[in-house]
Amino acid sequence: MKKRYFLSIFISLSLAAGFLLFKSSPVSAYEAYVGITPPADTIDSVDEFNKKTLQENLVAGQERLLRLESFSVKVPAEALSKNAVLRLDNLGEDFPLPWNYELLGHVYQFDFASTSQHYNQKVFLDLSIDYGEKNNYYKQIFFFDGSSHRWRPLPSSDDPSNHRISAKINFPFARVAVLYNDQVLTVGQASWYRFQGGLYAASPDFKKGTVLKVTNLDNNKSVSVTVNDYGPDRSLFSNRVIDLDARAFEKIASLETGIINVKIETEKIIAPEDSQKLQAASSDLNLSSQSAVVLRESDGKILYDKNATSVSPLASLSKLVAAQVFLDTNPDLNKVVSYSVQDENYNYQYCKPWESARLTVKEGDTLTIGDLLYSALVGSANNAVESLVRVSGLSRSEFIKKMNDKVKSWGANNTHFVEPTGLSPDNVSSPLDYAIITRELFKNSLLQKISTTARYSFSTINTKVRHNLNNTNNLLLNNNYKIIGSKTGYLDEAGYCLMTRVDSAAGRLIVVNFGAKSKSDNFMDNELLINYGLKKLSQ
Repeated sequence: MKKRYFLSIFISLSLAAGFLLFKSSPVSAYEAYVGITPPADTIDSVDEFNKKTLQENLVAGQERLLRLESFSVKVPAEALSKNAVLRLDNLGEDFPLPWNYELLGHVYQFDFASTSQHYNQKVFLDLSIDYGEKNNYYKQIFFFDGSSHRWRPLPSSDDPSNHRISAKINFPFARVAVLYNDQVLTVGQASWYRFQGGLYAASPDFKKGTVLKVTNLDNNKSVSVTVNDYGPDRSLFSNRVIDLDARAFEKIASLETGIINVKIETEKIIAPEDSQKLQAASSDLNLSSQSAVVLRESDGKILYDKNATSVSPLASLSKLVAAQVFLDTNPDLNKVVSYSVQDENYNYQYCKPWESARLTVKEGDTLTIGDLLYSALVGSANNAVESLVRVSGLSRSEFIKKMNDKVKSWGANNTHFVEPTGLSPDNVSSPLDYAIITRELFKNSLLQKISTTARYSFSTINTKVRHNLNNTNNLLLNNNYKIIGSKTGYLDEAGYCLMTRVDSAAGRLIVVNFGAKSKSDNFMDNELLINYGLKKLSQ
C-alpha cells in the first residue's frame, strides 16, 4: 500500500514485562513487579484531604465490590482469612506528578488498615477507574511508591468504549490514579502495508521488538504483532496509531477496508531502562550525563538545568566553532586543495594515531574545501579540521585565538580552546555556555545544513577514491524530531557529549549534555531532554 521507512526507532517503554506480574501468585505485587517490599509510608494520613470516604465491613469468604464515585475495588471471596474493614478515599487532584504524565480524574486510595493482616496477598484485588471522558493516549493505573516517591505503573487494560481502565493488585493498601502520556496514542486508526509478509507492525511510539496486541474496535478481533519498523508519520496522519503488515491486518479486517479503528496494548516490552517517551514516571530525569541544559532558543530561557554551568572538556563540539571561524574567512567551497600529513600530526599531540577519527587520505591527495568541511562536521574527522585551519590563510595560533575571541563575544565566558578539534581535554566549556554558542552558530544556515547531514560522499580528485561519511548523531536517523543543528563529542576525560537543536510547532530547543557514561546513554539522555523540553514548550 505504501513504502515503509527502513529505520529503527530510538525509543522504548517505561514498563517492565508487567503482564508477568499476574502469573506470580506467591509473591507480592511489589516484589514481583518492583522488586521491593511495601514501605510503611506508602499511605499517609488521609484526614488532611477532607475528601469523600467509603468504609465497609467485609465478611471472609464473600466476594464484595466496593465503589466510591469512579473508583471500584473487587475483593475475591478467598482474599480474607477473617472479617476485615476496607476503606476507600478520594484524595482529589492536588498531587505532584511526573513531568511526562498527566492525571486523568482523581487520586484514590484503598486501605485495609488495622485488618490488613487478614488479607491474603496471594490473591489479587481487581481495581477499576472510570475516566469519564474520551482519552486516546497511553494510560495505565499507577500506584504511588512511598519509598522512592515515584508513581509506578500497574499492567492495565483500557476499555476506551466505556472510558474505563482496570488492573490487578495484591497490596493491602495503595494510592492509585490513572496517568496518561500525551505523546503516545493507543486508540485511533490503523492502515496496512506490504513489507515482510508476517505478523508485524510499524509504530512511531514503541521500540522495535515490542509485541503489541491490536484490537479492531468495530468487531473486537485481535492480533498480536511485533514492531519491526518506524511509522506512520504523525505529522501527516495525526490519528494513526499503528500500521499493520497486510498479513496481520487480514487477521482482524478485510484489506478492502483500508483503515480501521483500533486500540493497542503491550504484551512484551523492550528495555524499560532505554525508554524516553514512556520512561518511568518521575519528576527527575535520571540522566547519566554529568551536566545538561535545555534552552528555549527564542529568548534563552532555561527549561532544564543539571549542573549547567559546570565547566568540563567539550571534545568534538569544538569543531563547530572552528568551522565558523573558518567560514568567516569567506572561503570558496569549490576550491581544490591538497592534503598535508602535517595536519594529522597536530592531532597526534593529544592521542595515538589509531585513536583519532580521521579522513583516510594521503599526502598530496586533492579534494575541495567543501569536502573538508563536511568531513570535519559530518564525519568528525580531526585531520580535516586541521586542514581547514591550514588553508584558512590564518596562522594556527591566530585561528585558535579567533575561536576564543568569538565565543567570548557571544557571552560564553567559561569556554576556552587550546586547539581546534576538541582532542585536548583543555578545550573546555559548560552546557549553558555551549547552548549560548549554539544560538549564535546556527545563524549560519550552512552550518545548520552540514551539521544535520546524515550521510555525505565524495571522491578525492586525484585518486578517485570514494569516501562515505555517516553523521555521528544517531538521532538524525530516526525521524522522530525535526533536528536543525547537531554535534557529538567524546574524550576519555569528557565522556560522551551531544548538542541537538530541535524545531517544533511550539518553538525551538537547544539541548546540550556533557559527560554521559556511554554512547547509548548519551543519545538516550539527549532524547529524554528533547522530550522534556517539547513538553515544557507546549505547556
